[in-house]
Amino acid sequence: MFSHQLRIAATGLVILILMGTLGYHATEGWEILDSFYATVVTISTVGYGDFMPRTLQGRLFTIVLILLGVGTMFYTVGLLAQNMVEGRLRIILGRGRLEKMIEKMSNHYIICGCGRIGHLIGRELKAEKVPFVVIDSSAEVIERIAEEGFIYCKGDATQDKCLIEAGVKRARGVVCVLPSDAENLYVILTSKELNPNVWILSRSEDEASEHRLLRAGADRVMSPYTFGGMRMSMAILRPAMLDFIEITTNRASLELRMEEMNVCEGSSIIGKTLEDSEIRLKYGLIIVAVKKESGRMIFNPLATYVIERGDKLIAMGEDENVARLSRVCLT
Repeated sequence: MFSHQLRIAATGLVILILMGTLGYHATEGWEILDSFYATVVTISTVGYGDFMPRTLQGRLFTIVLILLGVGTMFYTVGLLAQNMVEGRLRIILGRGRLEKMIEKMSNHYIICGCGRIGHLIGRELKAEKVPFVVIDSSAEVIERIAEEGFIYCKGDATQDKCLIEAGVKRARGVVCVLPSDAENLYVILTSKELNPNVWILSRSEDEASEHRLLRAGADRVMSPYTFGGMRMSMAILRPAMLDFIEITTNRASLELRMEEMNVCEGSSIIGKTLEDSEIRLKYGLIIVAVKKESGRMIFNPLATYVIERGDKLIAMGEDENVARLSRVCLT
């Protein structure tokens, strides 16, 4: 991006060239193209001498044009060179800084493709302070996400080199949201080859592709069209239920929040029942479900349910209380 100073200088230079062209045309009677040529030759100090003012007015005009134009020309060219050098340095230094940041990252997520869905995922992860790297080949997309502070790799996510640069061997998960199912399938296969333990979420365009993506190694496959259709049909058939879901899942909601929390080793609530943990009494939260390490989901658990290490508690309540319980689950 050019600086404000350069834009002003370039505008001034264009105005001077225009004035010089019209001035020579008026004082010497030259054709517009000849006048333009003489103006450029004069302010650039080339001075071929094939066009020389013959009238007194033309010579006086040339003196004024030289005094104003030569300085403006050199100033503009100098600013242009400075911007090009500084821009190149920013790219080189910025790329080096990003590479160092990615090298230090581990247990992070890689978002392959930053279209509308990928961009929304990135914004949510950034809001939750979850480390992630975006891979995209579009210069326009890279410029936009760089302004938002996303860490990125510019390149083709289907290439091994690009995934390795993004730290796929150290990554916790890969999110495949490229435009086509074929590209997402290739990323899944490559990611699993480079890191067999990586968790993969993929977008799918149709139901037939969903099964192929799962067989290729994706842990979860979602279709934005299916999900959007279900939400829209719910707005018609069960609007109150949809309102409840939106309230509990909306980050900006101050009324109610639903969140999942991992019960880690050393947590003070391990070995206690839900009733003895006093989650409802101390934090005003409702445990609507518990997901076991095996993947089994227990809905509406009884008060006598004993909390175990590795459980994921799905809690619902005010955001501040959810945050307080989250700290308890971790310590």
